[in-house]
This record gives sequence, C-alpha cells and structure tokens, in this order.
Amino acid sequence: MKIGIISDTHGFLDPKIPELLAGVERILHAGDVGPLSLLLELETIAPVTAVLGNTDTWLGLKLTELAEIGGRKFLVHHIVNPHALAVDLKELIARAKPDVVVFGHTHKPSCQTIGGVLFFNPGYAGKQRFALERSVAILHGDGKRIRPEFLKL
Repeated sequence: MKIGIISDTHGFLDPKIPELLAGVERILHAGDVGPLSLLLELETIAPVTAVLGNTDTWLGLKLTELAEIGGRKFLVHHIVNPHALAVDLKELIARAKPDVVVFGHTHKPSCQTIGGVLFFNPGYAGKQRFALERSVAILHGDGKRIRPEFLKL
C-alpha cells in the first residue's frame, strides 16, 4: 500500500507533486484545497479522496471522509487536535475505528499514535507562508505496519 497525503494546497499545485506522488494508489487531501480544478489535476496521478477545509466552504466536499485502502481504515478531516478532540469527532473515531486519522490546517507535519490510532498531518503544500517548510507525504503499508515518509517541496 502506498498512499499520497496532501493538505493545505490553497489553490496551488506545486509542479513537483506529480513526480513525488507518482505510483501511489490513492491520494488523500485533508482540506483547504482551493478550486476544484486542483483535485482534477491530482486525479491524473491517482484517485483522490478530499475533504472541506475552513477555506473551502463553496466546494461540494464533505467535512469528513472515511476510506478503506489496503485493508486499513482512514478518516480524513481538516481540523483535528489529537490531544483535545472535538466531541463529535471523538465519537466518530470511536464508532468508525480508523487505523489512521489524516488532517491538515496547522501547516505543520505531525505523526503520532494515540490510543492505537495514527494521527497524521503531512504539513502544507501551498505557496510558501509563515516561514514553515512545505511538504507532502506518503504512507507505506506493509503487513501490520504503516511507515510515513515526509517529502519536502
């Protein structure tokens, strides 16, 4: 299993992304997409599952998506604080029992396991802001393990 993880593109698809995500079986976009055309460009690489970010209110996307890939469950949601989950999100995670929660919003890469769930933020892929390093990621699955790989832009 090889899944491309991206977030916070804010309407900018870095020209490096198609090469960095080449060969992934699915792309999960954790919100703040920009125009729908950006998702169509990502679809030329692999099928895309995307959610609304706080700047995407006009897109016809859901706030949360569940995807099963390679026998694992992924919950994708834009704003997640793994250490202080909103009540509705905490309940959804308890019901859905995902292996991985993919999120964005903070523009900071993060990878931590809490209560047996991997909470994963790829960082942000949009134009340079806040003097933070830009990145996307790939989650590699082999057997029972998921290995993250952060890719700098």
